[in-house]
Amino acid sequence: MGKGPPSSDVEKGPPERGLEKRHQRSRPPPPQICPPPEKPWFSWLVPLMFLINVFMFIVTMYYNNCPSQEEHPKCVLPFLGRFSFQPIKENYLLGPSMNTLTKLGALFRNLVVEEGQGWRLVTCMWLHVGLVHLLVNMISLLFVGIRLEQEFGFIRIGLLYLLAGLGGSLASAIHQRQIKELQVSVGASGALFGLLGAMLSELFTNWTIYTRKCIALLILVVVISLNLALGFIPRVDSSAHIGGFLAGFFVGFVILVRPQFGYVNRKYIPTSYKGQLKSRHKWYQYILGITAAIILVLGYTYAFGKLYDVPLMKNLP
Repeated sequence: MGKGPPSSDVEKGPPERGLEKRHQRSRPPPPQICPPPEKPWFSWLVPLMFLINVFMFIVTMYYNNCPSQEEHPKCVLPFLGRFSFQPIKENYLLGPSMNTLTKLGALFRNLVVEEGQGWRLVTCMWLHVGLVHLLVNMISLLFVGIRLEQEFGFIRIGLLYLLAGLGGSLASAIHQRQIKELQVSVGASGALFGLLGAMLSELFTNWTIYTRKCIALLILVVVISLNLALGFIPRVDSSAHIGGFLAGFFVGFVILVRPQFGYVNRKYIPTSYKGQLKSRHKWYQYILGITAAIILVLGYTYAFGKLYDVPLMKNLP
């Protein structure tokens, strides 16, 4: 009696179902979405600020015209003509007289409050006591400002610079009220310290995107500490440094916020993608931003109130 044909594989139902399950388990994970890297902004505002500061110093020295001042016949570097500097005893930073700076917009509290010249809170940021003062500030501006503008754009950095400079001017004007000696205040130091303060808050609020967090924080703290220490040199307005730093620190929480690590814009996500998506920002970024905005509003309100002797502010420290 002959043997029947071997059984067909079609009849084996259970093994096929097991094979299907194995195929399901071996499916590759959803493809990783890789958006194009962000292109750095072209930095033009910070170099423009640099040129404006240099131009204003040249205008200041031209207007100063040391040789024409009868009371100062011995100018420094007299071969420069009207661009020569005041005597070292009067200005050891190689610059104009205080009278010239006052005429061109230096910060002097009595003129701001009693004469209604509030514009001095802004114009003082574009003047410098001397050539040494200008060089130190402009080097800091180029090294710090260009990097920030390339990462965040000219609008945010321009706003940060002005708000921090205003904060430094307000702190300096309030400080002038508390001292007996009459003095004027000029320089971009308040705005520059604001950039440093914003770099620190930017590190905190964008903590998830940094790889070497502790090293970056340590370097930044050292740089800030060294710059703040310079404020205790005689005739340096440390109040403007502190005011500008605090203003920039809180402004940074508001306008220098970046998406958290792993966030992908929806325009780079295909409609067929079924993976889990991350929100644009962390919850603590919203809390820090809202808190900082409230502190800024209260801080500027308090500073203007103390400067102009608003009755409601007289009992406050």
